[in-house]
Amino acid sequence: MLLKNTSKQFGHISVLIHWLIALAVYGMFALGLWMVTLSYYDAWYHRAPNLHKSIGFLIFIIMVIRVIWRFISPPPKPLNSYSQLTRISSKLVQFTLGIALFGILFSGYFISTADGQTISVFGWFDIPATLAKQGVQADTAGIIHLYLAWLVVVLSLLHGLAALKHHFIDRDSTLKRMFGFPPNSK
Repeated sequence: MLLKNTSKQFGHISVLIHWLIALAVYGMFALGLWMVTLSYYDAWYHRAPNLHKSIGFLIFIIMVIRVIWRFISPPPKPLNSYSQLTRISSKLVQFTLGIALFGILFSGYFISTADGQTISVFGWFDIPATLAKQGVQADTAGIIHLYLAWLVVVLSLLHGLAALKHHFIDRDSTLKRMFGFPPNSK
């Protein structure tokens, strides 16, 4: 089992983190869209936001681990077949996705703590409110949260479509590498 990345292949830890975050982000996006449709009398009116906040904090922890892991185990080098435009756009999209994800997580924190209340993470522990009662904090953070969430969904869809294009049209090993397979595997 290949844990660390090599110059040609993603290791299993990077692959696990990548797909775990991808699944969690889409799940959280769907949960967020559903949450805003709930009425005050719905049984999930309070439970869904608490679940959303708890999962959001776990995503934050995984994102911090991901950043640290990139220093411990740098990603593979781009394939030689990639054009300069492909290399630049890939780096730009990946960087934007990372920054936007952290922006979503921090804006979610500012929404959740605007009233001075702590965030309970599955009842295991509480995260304190640090910048509470800053006027329109919840509204501003909510707008940022919404637009960044849409940005991440759109960019990640483009990211996925690019991987499929590499696999089916260019017939290179980009998608195989994203699943942890060596570039020359069939």
